[in-house]
Amino acid sequence: MKDLASTAAALVAPAKGILAADESIPALSALLASAGIAPTEANRRAYHEMLVTTPALATGISGVIVGPQTWSQRMADGTPFPSAIRHRGMLPGIRVDTGAAPLPGYPGETVTEGLDGLWARLRYFAGCGAAFASWRAVVRIGPGTPSPIAVRANAQALGRYAAACQHAGLVPVVQPEVQADSSASLAQCETLTSVLLLEVVTALQDYGVAPDGMILAPSMVGSQAGQQASPAEVAEATVAALACLPAAVAGVAFSSGRQPPRQATAALAALQLPLVVWPLTFCFGHALTGQALAAWRGSTAGLPAAQRALAGRVALNVAALERRYAPELDAGSLSVPASWPGARS
Repeated sequence: MKDLASTAAALVAPAKGILAADESIPALSALLASAGIAPTEANRRAYHEMLVTTPALATGISGVIVGPQTWSQRMADGTPFPSAIRHRGMLPGIRVDTGAAPLPGYPGETVTEGLDGLWARLRYFAGCGAAFASWRAVVRIGPGTPSPIAVRANAQALGRYAAACQHAGLVPVVQPEVQADSSASLAQCETLTSVLLLEVVTALQDYGVAPDGMILAPSMVGSQAGQQASPAEVAEATVAALACLPAAVAGVAFSSGRQPPRQATAALAALQLPLVVWPLTFCFGHALTGQALAAWRGSTAGLPAAQRALAGRVALNVAALERRYAPELDAGSLSVPASWPGARS
């Protein structure tokens, strides 16, 4: 487990976070289409290459999570994506869940699937260069939901996945996410997040998962749709929900949920509280890549602006981690700060 602890520590190293470029094919195709880009396999590959080849990305990104299709693809120069990520100083990660499916007997509720054949998949990905894996489980606040069964089923799946990862030599990134409609209060979101995390921690302990060889990647409390909480309120509620987490956990890398980029970065900055015992960083997807996608639009001409947008957003997240972030730094410019190592690339 020593190697797992070292890898987990590298993923939450000071002033670094994780880039989640692991959308499912339908989700990424929809994002491309919304940006006016044909949702083809070639364009999905080119989009991920645009992200991975951003100059100096490793300055603020420790690891990149991709989906199985991207994992098997090659860069334009023929380099496999996992090798390209490592060559640029980052750890390659793979999403291994297969998405949410209806929970039988509980209308409107889901459980994340992918346990069938998981051990073989994990051994395969570990054998071809993966350092870590991810699994996302979502529970939703709504009329009469979530049920205790839905919370427990998703927590159990996360526990089984995490144990299998560690036995295969991969660091598990455990992603329990709470979603809510606009009627849910901040207090309701905090309560459900606390309940979900307690169930997840119990499942991890039951399956013998070593806490120093795993990363928890929960949603921020208040990041749910319809919430208007301030960054300070988000931080207070989120840290309170983490009370059940063992001190030995390698780190917490928050997902951005449905927050827009500025809101997610501001909340990340507010979370950097002095008395928290774990490294608190980010595992952001669209909150990092959305501006880059809008600038790229699938064209070679848009590549420089897209990569500047991604590098600029990463640099702002690094400023948040280092307690240097201020709203005036995030006034809409997508340019890379002059201090960023890739600024003149």
